[in-house]
Amino acid sequence: MIKSSWKLTFITISIAFLFVSSACGSDEKDSASNDGADSNEETNYSEEVNYTITGIEPGAGISVTTDKAIEEYDSLKGWTANYSSTAAMASELDKAIENEEPIIITGWNPHWTFAKYPDMKYLEDPKGIYGGKEVIKTLTRNGLKEDMPNAYKLLDQFNWKVEDMEGIMYDAKENDEEVAVAAERWVEENQDRVDEWKDGVEEVDGKSIELVSTPWDSERASSNVVKIALEQLGYDVTVTPVDVAVVFESIANGDGDATLAAWMPITHKDFYDKYSDQFDDLGANLEGAKIGLVVPSYMDIESIEDLEPAN
Repeated sequence: MIKSSWKLTFITISIAFLFVSSACGSDEKDSASNDGADSNEETNYSEEVNYTITGIEPGAGISVTTDKAIEEYDSLKGWTANYSSTAAMASELDKAIENEEPIIITGWNPHWTFAKYPDMKYLEDPKGIYGGKEVIKTLTRNGLKEDMPNAYKLLDQFNWKVEDMEGIMYDAKENDEEVAVAAERWVEENQDRVDEWKDGVEEVDGKSIELVSTPWDSERASSNVVKIALEQLGYDVTVTPVDVAVVFESIANGDGDATLAAWMPITHKDFYDKYSDQFDDLGANLEGAKIGLVVPSYMDIESIEDLEPAN
């Protein structure tokens, strides 16, 4: 009886051991399989964004440059750029970041999005389509120096930093107000800077001057602070927002007096070259500007060449 009972117990334990070992082996195999899948799987960002770049206005310099990038990069073959407006692009960026979803935008500094999302990054541009650091130049119509020497002198002395411009744009965005209102507040807080631009400039009595600008918040910021500076000297200032092509055309033909919105050497190169002998270039009013394709920091991608062509 004892011997038979011992045999039964031994058989029972053996079966149980085999069952447990088999189950553990299966779990380990499944775990190893899953770990391998996780470690080998990489996000196809090109597919995730549907081979689409989210852009701004179709006539903007960065949009023209993006079209060139799509033509030049093998990794962008078959891609499309969805151009609409700066506001629409920013809205899509907000939604993507809120949900931590992939997105590729046409981005630039200065812009309030970089003040809001400072960890965003530019994709490397090995072909140099977007250029490196840019400057924003002041251009005047031919003859302005003779017609309005004091306005010309202030325009020539106007200069500020990327952080100044982005600060105004972000301030306006956060307070849900017009850029012109934020620009007034910036001038109040930085009158010493404005006085430097006015150094050696004589006051006038109601002389009219027109600044021509693109309808972007960056240029709304610069145009409005210079407008206030000129008004402090007695000028009657009009700021006219138009498409970038019209900016250059109006300065070239004398319909506008000056612009603070010429991005060089890449963004507005085509327009600049077309009219280069028909305006006066006063040089950079802002240095350190940049354009390119931009992604949120959580996207594990570094270069345009890391993307994949559409099938």
